[in-house]
Order: sequence, then C-alpha cells, then structure tokens
Amino acid sequence: MLEIFVIGYCIYFLVNIYTSFMQIGYIKSAKELQPIILEEDKYKVAGNYAIEKEKLAIFSTFYDFIIFMAWISFGLSALDSVVATESSILKAVIFINLFIAINWILTLPFSIYQTFKLDKKYGFSNMTASLYVKDTIKSLALFLIFGSIVIAVVAFIVANFSNWWIWGFVFIFAVIILINMLYPVIRDKMFDKFEKLKDSELEAKIEKLLEEVGFKSSGIFSVDASKRDNRLNAYFGGLGSTKRVVLFDTLVQKLTHNELLAVLGHELGHFKNGDILKNIGIMGVVMFVFFAIFGNLPDEIFLGAGINNEAYGIIAIFLLFSPILSYFLMPIISLISRHNEYAADEFGSNLQSKEDLVNALLKLANENKSFPLSHPLYIFFYYSHPPLVERFKELDYNVYNHGDEALKAKDIERELKHGV
Repeated sequence: MLEIFVIGYCIYFLVNIYTSFMQIGYIKSAKELQPIILEEDKYKVAGNYAIEKEKLAIFSTFYDFIIFMAWISFGLSALDSVVATESSILKAVIFINLFIAINWILTLPFSIYQTFKLDKKYGFSNMTASLYVKDTIKSLALFLIFGSIVIAVVAFIVANFSNWWIWGFVFIFAVIILINMLYPVIRDKMFDKFEKLKDSELEAKIEKLLEEVGFKSSGIFSVDASKRDNRLNAYFGGLGSTKRVVLFDTLVQKLTHNELLAVLGHELGHFKNGDILKNIGIMGVVMFVFFAIFGNLPDEIFLGAGINNEAYGIIAIFLLFSPILSYFLMPIISLISRHNEYAADEFGSNLQSKEDLVNALLKLANENKSFPLSHPLYIFFYYSHPPLVERFKELDYNVYNHGDEALKAKDIERELKHGV
C-alpha cells in the first residue's frame, strides 16, 4: 500500500519538474520579445529573475525528493527508535518536533540562498544576517510553544476518540481561524513595526472608502516591510475585531493616493464579494478531505515506513504526503481564485477608476519585477491570480501598444510557439 503513495509522490515530482522546465523555456523565448507591461530595462531583468528562481525551484524539488525517499526508506524508523517513551502524547510532540527541525535544517541552505544571494542580486532583499537570525529564533520559539501544544492536543484526540479524524479536523480548523485572527497582532508584537498612517489626508480617504463599502477595521497601519524586502504590497489582516488595513511602507512611497485607493478597492472587492468566507469554506472542505484520507489509512502503510499507526506516525505521514494532494488540488482552487480576482478588479475599478487600477498594477509589476508572461501549464498549477496580460485585457488596457510600434497579441503567441 505504501508503494502506491510513493508512486503518487514520484508522479507529483515529475509533473513539478516538467512544469518548471516548460516555464524556463517559455520565459527564455518571451524575454527576447518586445517588452510589454514592464519598462524596457526591467523586462529582461524580470525574465532573468523568474528563470533563476525556477532553476532554484528545480534543485529544491530534486533535493526534497531525496529527503522524502530517505524518510520513507529508513529515516522515520530510525527516528522512531531514538524517541523512546511510553507516553503517546509526549512521543508525538518530541517525534514531530524533531522531524520538522531536521527538515528545516536540511532545507535551510535554499532559504539562505534565496534571501541573501538571489533576492539581493535583483534588488529585493534588504535582510541582514542579524535580522534573519532574530526572525528565525522568534519563529522557532513560536512553533516550539504553540506547535507543541497543537501536536499534543491532536495526539490526545487520536488516543481517545474512535473517529478521531473528525474531531481532529474540527480542532485544527479552529486553530487556523484563530491564527488568521491573531496574525496581524503577532506580526505587530514580534516581527514588524506597525504605525498609524502618518499621511492624514490619505488616512481620511481610506476611511471614507472603507465606510462606503461597509468595512469595519481596527485601524489603518503602515508596516516597515522595507527593512526586509523592497516589494510592494498591502493586505487586510485579521478577522472580526482584529481586522486592520496594513500597507507596506514601500507601497505608500511608490503609489499615488488614487492608485493606492484602487489597490485597496480591489481588496475590498474580495470583502464585498464574500471571497474571504468562500476561501475559508474551501479550505475547510480540503482539510476535511485530508483528515478523512489520512485518518483512515491501513496499517500496511505505517509498517512499510517502519513506524506505528499512532499519533506521531499519522502526523508524520500526513506531513510527508499532503503536498501531493495539495499540488493536484491547487489547480481547482486557483481557478476559483482567478475568477474572484477578476471580480475584485472590476469592483476596485468601479470604486475608484480603471485608469487608477491600471496605473497601480503597472507600478506593482515594475517595482516587483513580475514577468508578465508564463507558460499555460505553469499558470494552471501555480497562478492564484490571473496573468497580468489577462487582467489588463479585462480592464480594457492594451498592453501591446508601445508608441509607434504596435505589437499584437497574435504576434507574441506566434513567436512564443515557434520559440518553445
């Protein structure tokens, strides 16, 4: 039975690698064409960054495959022999913490390379070694404290309830909702510096926009995101009484008031269209399916991996194999998400104006060096937002006109098909 799961992981691995290679080939051809959306000097840079990032992803995928095979072949059984305690709850806490810690240590070089080499090379990362260490220590402390509590509760449920996977799902789903509520508060207290917006004129405009839509928040904040990264972003964080508008300081610096209001109008479109509740519902359904599958696995799978069908073994198998299900479910979820993004764009452009939203998206794309073209297969698996070209098309902005040079969509498509 374990062999079926391993074959599933191999298929996931091969599809993942194939998609990355197709994306690299596509971008190599696309970046040689007439620039669209991005400024000419940033178009090739964005393409080069996308290619380098995808090459890193390929190496990471191969590396993860080796680690996965090591865990299945001998790693889990070896760790099981080390963690010797008769308490099922304590064993689950120690085993899973060690399992996650070993995986984290093994994959740490990729995180360091991404942050300090690749992202710095392309002008994104402002991370210092001291800040990276501080962030890591804080994250580990949070996980060791709260993660251990969650693991212990799940282990208790497994040991004391026959249909444990139902109650386990209820508990984990509640934890995720709680995390979403507390996320901006945790970020404020431990990682970022949240400040009330200093631009009183902008604050008044945002409050008027929120009031117009009926969005109640606990405040409008600017966060010092630039100490880590130069990318532009904004989000509505928290749920219920913890809801707040959070603007990256980089966004406030780069966008005009009207452009920023258009971006917030897009986010408010998600609120007005009920996308937040829809996403919570979808997440709940997916999680329930996961718990139903991993809560009813036969003993043969655990015996094949050299561990017992107990809480620690169930959680470990869940962590190893859930990426497969997630990967092949994501296209469906992303399809729904892309539909919601179009609706949010429409809402935001009506709330402010199409011109303001287009200008904001153009600045976001240029500042974040987001390459505007991707292979259809890559879009299918990874894009939770529609490609920029498609978003602009819906906003009636012709990305193919550059002064006297008219570059039609069909010409791009023809050249790409010829080049890939």
